[in-house]
Amino acid sequence: MEPLDTRAARPVALVTGASRLAGIGAAVATRLAADGFDVAITYWTAYDERMPWRSRTADHDELEGRLGKLGAQTAAVEADLSDVAASATVFDHVEAELGPVTALVLCHCESVNSDLLGTTVDSFDRHFVVNARASWLLIREYALRFSGMPGSGRIVALTSDATAGNLPYGASKGALDRIVIAAASELAGRGISANVVNPGATDTGWMSDQQLQATAEALPLRRVGIPDDAANLVSWLCSAQGGWVNGQLLHSDGGASA
Repeated sequence: MEPLDTRAARPVALVTGASRLAGIGAAVATRLAADGFDVAITYWTAYDERMPWRSRTADHDELEGRLGKLGAQTAAVEADLSDVAASATVFDHVEAELGPVTALVLCHCESVNSDLLGTTVDSFDRHFVVNARASWLLIREYALRFSGMPGSGRIVALTSDATAGNLPYGASKGALDRIVIAAASELAGRGISANVVNPGATDTGWMSDQQLQATAEALPLRRVGIPDDAANLVSWLCSAQGGWVNGQLLHSDGGASA
C-alpha cells in the first residue's frame, strides 16, 4: 500500500502505547513501517511493570530493529501520558528526530479490571486521565502542529466496548470515541480525518487458553482476533485510499458486533 506522501521523504506516524511485541501498537507500527512511514512510538515502563506481563526492554529494541529493517527511521519516547505536559514533550521529541507527524495512532491505554461496585475513585480517575484526557491532548497537539498536504492528516484511535466488569476502562474508552468523532468534524478543515477502530477481543497475551477457546467458539469466524487484524484496518485508514472515511467507529472484530 502506498504511503500518503509520495515525496522522497517518508511520512511520519506516531503510534502511542507500543511497548510490547505482542500488542496491537507494535503490530500497527510494523505495518505502517512496511507501508512507507517513518515511525515513532511511545511506551511507559511503570505501567507495564504493574501488569502481569511486566516490562521487557528487549521488546523495545526488537521492535525498533524490525522497523529499521523495513526502511523506517524510528524514535522511541518514554512518556507518562497522565502528565498534562507529556503530549507537547512527545511531539517535540518526534519532530526533532523524524519531522512533522502525518498520522497519529492512539493505542495506549490504562486497563485494570474492576466492576461498578469495586472500582476505586483513584482507578476511575486514572483511566479517564490516560484514555480520554491524554488522547484529547495528543489530538490537540497534533492538530495545532499539523503542516501536511491538505487531506493527508490521519487520526486513528483504538477503542473497546467493554463495560461490565471493566467499568473504568470501558467508560473512558466511550469518552475517547466521542473525542475522536468530534475531531473528525472540527479538524476536517485542516485536512485531517479521524476514526475509531474497535478490534474486539484480541489475543495480545492477556487471555488464558480457556478464554481463547471460549472466545473463538463465540465468534462467527471461529477464531480470536490477532494484532495484525487491527493493524490491517489502521493501515488502510492511514493510506491515501482510506482518506474518504471520516468520523466513523469501525468494528474489526470478526463479526462479534453483528
